[in-house]
Amino acid sequence: MAVTLEQAQRVGYTCLKALLRFAFMVANNLVAIPSYVLYLIMLQPLRMLDSKRFWYIEGVLFKWLLAMVASWGWWAGYTVVEWGDDVKAVSEDEAMVLVNHQATGDVCTLMMCLQDKGTVVRQMMWLMDHIFKYTNFGIVSLIHGDFFIRQGKTHRDQQLVLLKDHLEKYYRSRNRKWIVLFPEGGFLRKRRETSQAFAKKNNLPFLEHVTLPRLGATQVILKTLVAPQENGTPAGGDTVIKESKSKGLQWVIDTTIAYPRGDPIDIQTWILGYRQPTVTHVHYRIFPVKDVPAEPEALTDWLYQRFIEKEDLLTHFYETGAFPPPKGQTKAISREMTLSNLWLVGIQSLAFLSGGMWYCIFQYLYHCLF
Repeated sequence: MAVTLEQAQRVGYTCLKALLRFAFMVANNLVAIPSYVLYLIMLQPLRMLDSKRFWYIEGVLFKWLLAMVASWGWWAGYTVVEWGDDVKAVSEDEAMVLVNHQATGDVCTLMMCLQDKGTVVRQMMWLMDHIFKYTNFGIVSLIHGDFFIRQGKTHRDQQLVLLKDHLEKYYRSRNRKWIVLFPEGGFLRKRRETSQAFAKKNNLPFLEHVTLPRLGATQVILKTLVAPQENGTPAGGDTVIKESKSKGLQWVIDTTIAYPRGDPIDIQTWILGYRQPTVTHVHYRIFPVKDVPAEPEALTDWLYQRFIEKEDLLTHFYETGAFPPPKGQTKAISREMTLSNLWLVGIQSLAFLSGGMWYCIFQYLYHCLF
């Protein structure tokens, strides 16, 4: 089949744009991430004198880094439309966010759509696969206090103990408010067949668009972070709760990400921007934590029900292009999430100026010493 001149030009333009975007991303990482680390090294005396203020500054820098990642997709035309409950209403409360997992772009989507939710991004903790520890962003997540979890039966029990210890040590001491996890334990395409076999064996619903979630991390988070009066379960971090005067975890935010035609965006597409502009749809449903059962069997049923509902939501979305309206309503209301280009340019400019500043400082020190 002959390739027309117009098609060749289009392919050439796409390749050139992808190359330029990749070069920009590399340069962005080379200045932004070292600057984040160096700023926090310089602020270590403040950490000893006033840790609360130190982690406030770290959170601001962390939010800016996530905004830079969001800008790569935003400028490629990868935007977000939100549905369901308005999570801004609980942005200052503690919440656990349960998200379905389809591809690496899910994390980028959350980095984008949570940018305009008040202090959420700078005060959130992520639970992610341990492999992310070895990416360029790994050092940032380590410093911020995110938790890297190893998958597999051989590691499961040990990882849950480590998660509990991690939450008790870092969650409230660093004034975290939201904790984000993917209960499916992996990407949809990798877990679907195993999940469906498990469902068939245990007489559970057959799911196509999500997989059955795993209980472990969710249960540990609830036991550790929920105040005793909320659901009758003693909080593992009870002493920490009293010291920080925290009300404990108050909400569970069930978050469902849907891509047009079920074709998820991966991190490579997010960076290179070779896919046509795409609108990702995110649906939220907020549950008071007091309505979440504490006992393992009841909690398992509750969690399964959330993902069965996700299946129904996604089935409706793929059939109609929209999420269904809430019960008792006739129309679903969507909200277009927007970012300020001026703000994104300002943050990117600050990153490159910081990189230049640190380069000059090290050049000066080098000449002074040698």
